[in-house]
Amino acid sequence: MKRRSPPPTPGVAMEAVKAIYQELAERPIERNCLLRTDCCRFRLTGRTPFLTKGEALVAAKAVRVSGRKRLPESIDGACPLLDHPTGRCLIYEGRPFGCRTHFCAAAGGPYARSEVVDLIHRLEDIDRTLGGDGAMALPIAVERALREA
Repeated sequence: MKRRSPPPTPGVAMEAVKAIYQELAERPIERNCLLRTDCCRFRLTGRTPFLTKGEALVAAKAVRVSGRKRLPESIDGACPLLDHPTGRCLIYEGRPFGCRTHFCAAAGGPYARSEVVDLIHRLEDIDRTLGGDGAMALPIAVERALREA
């Protein structure tokens, strides 16, 4: 009889997610993010990144490191993690996979799913091992992770 390994701790899961982000960064996929933040304006683009539970934990930890206990209020339909005074992401280093593979035309358009599907499957596997409910819209996923942390 094969034993099942215990579910990973949130810390182990977050390190696995960060390793996936690092692997993505090392892939030779041409992108040139100009930090225009168009992709952060969800109401404008009609697109909101969806996060798995592991990604939400990484983002929630980054929110806490920024000195916050909750997501900032979203104004004008933008990502709640977009700092309007500076025009920068509050958690850029901890930003989710969807933000890293964004759809901004100025940066080169979206990654082809075939270029990153293996990483997506690994994120989904982490979600399952954490007992996640599948990917959720960024504000919902991060707020939930902040409450659970």
